[in-house]
Amino acid sequence: MSETKTPVWFITGCSTGLGRELARRVIRRGWRVAVTARDAAQVEELASEGGERALALKLDVTKQTEIDAAVKEAVQKFGGISVLVNNAGYGYQSTVEEGEEAEIRAQFEANVFGLFALTRAVLPVMRAQKSGNIINITSVAGLIGFPGSGYYAASKHAVEGWSDSLRAEVQPLGIGVTCVEPGPFRTDWAGRSLKQTPSRIADYAETAGARLASTKERSGTQAGDPVRAGDAMIELAQKGVGAPRHIVLGAWGFEAATQAMKARLDEIASQKALSLSTDFPAG
Repeated sequence: MSETKTPVWFITGCSTGLGRELARRVIRRGWRVAVTARDAAQVEELASEGGERALALKLDVTKQTEIDAAVKEAVQKFGGISVLVNNAGYGYQSTVEEGEEAEIRAQFEANVFGLFALTRAVLPVMRAQKSGNIINITSVAGLIGFPGSGYYAASKHAVEGWSDSLRAEVQPLGIGVTCVEPGPFRTDWAGRSLKQTPSRIADYAETAGARLASTKERSGTQAGDPVRAGDAMIELAQKGVGAPRHIVLGAWGFEAATQAMKARLDEIASQKALSLSTDFPAG
């Protein structure tokens, strides 16, 4: 494949974790990539591995001016964007009752509104190409709400629902949409990057309180491998518009998600008579 035909990736949140490992895998394949982080200095060494095929960019997804500038610079250098990976974001844990307003809103600015804004900025490029893939990194928490993660789960559920609508709109235009839903992975998510509001209400000690403590304690020992996750995302992107809507990463996440979805479907089916009874009578 010639240099002008190699895919162009645009990846957010590349300073650590899944984003960084994915960017490294893309660079090592000889593809072109915009490697972004809030502090571009944190990804300059990584981008240097790709020479002229990689571009280190400053990007805080909560700032529209930085979104516009980063997308413009990437398109000017590479001529387009083949794959957008919306990876930037972080976790915030608290009980629902004790959640702090400022922390909740900051979580949504990064995980939801920033992701929306960047995608809107990239869509005109992909529509003009009549091709592209959008990969949204959500979480198993985008499918299941766990105690202590209500606001994080809400942010990921929002992206999941939005992705359904996005896919319906852009798949006929040649653009694929996939949500990648990791379970526990050995990244900084549960360590340095995690924000928590400790629970001080005894009634939540055995539910949310216990989970807040265990999340921190397990950081660094999770089963999920970010390198293998990067390989999986590359495989997904190569499927083009036929890429699946969902992919759950890791054995724990796969089992949790499939069991929860089956239980949800069974519950809905068990209430069929009551559900149907709310329509106007036929005839």
